[in-house]
Amino acid sequence: MTLEIIGTSHIAEQSIREIKNAILTKKPDIVAVELDTQRVAALLSGEQNRITFSSAFTIGIKGYLFAKIAQFVQQKLGKTVGVMPGSEMKAAIELARKEEIQIALIDQPIAVTLKNFSKEFTWRERFRFVGEILGGIFMPRRQIKKLGLESIDLSKVPTGEIVEKMMDQMKRRYPSVYKTIVEDRNKFMVRKLVRIMREHPEKNILAIVGAGHKKGMEELLLKVDVVR
Repeated sequence: MTLEIIGTSHIAEQSIREIKNAILTKKPDIVAVELDTQRVAALLSGEQNRITFSSAFTIGIKGYLFAKIAQFVQQKLGKTVGVMPGSEMKAAIELARKEEIQIALIDQPIAVTLKNFSKEFTWRERFRFVGEILGGIFMPRRQIKKLGLESIDLSKVPTGEIVEKMMDQMKRRYPSVYKTIVEDRNKFMVRKLVRIMREHPEKNILAIVGAGHKKGMEELLLKVDVVR
């Protein structure tokens, strides 16, 4: 049994190439992806408006607004590089189906994540978030420089050093966002992977997650006794 985790950028052509190469060369028994049933249905159908206004009553207005802003930003960045958000996950699913490889959806349901976000997002973080959004709109270059992101090439997967820097900034400036969007989901996905490994001890697994999740998940897996 082996488990390999690939960290991706959701708008990088490089990620699509790396995933296809990994599936075709490593021939895993299971491809595990950072998706839940709602998101994979939207992704495969080409549906862009994944979070409707009516869902705000369930997930909370803060979670709804965060999702819409994140979706808008990703769409804008995706158009810049010519790769729509989630293309690498879609490519992984389609290729796994073609190669008749089992697919596992390991992410926490998006509604749960956004509901938790609504509960924990603090007032201080809200004001800071609005300020940085406005800064990004009216002074984009200054905001990028302030965050130390001027060296990022959107067409490529960020290096481990850059990803770690971005995660450290999020944890320091937006601790509740880091907890609900990154940390809690890392734990959820690791639990799902451990369950799969225990149920299928003879199978090789290729897990595909966003680059911001890779290191945290690998650290959690080191603490788990898979074979028991």
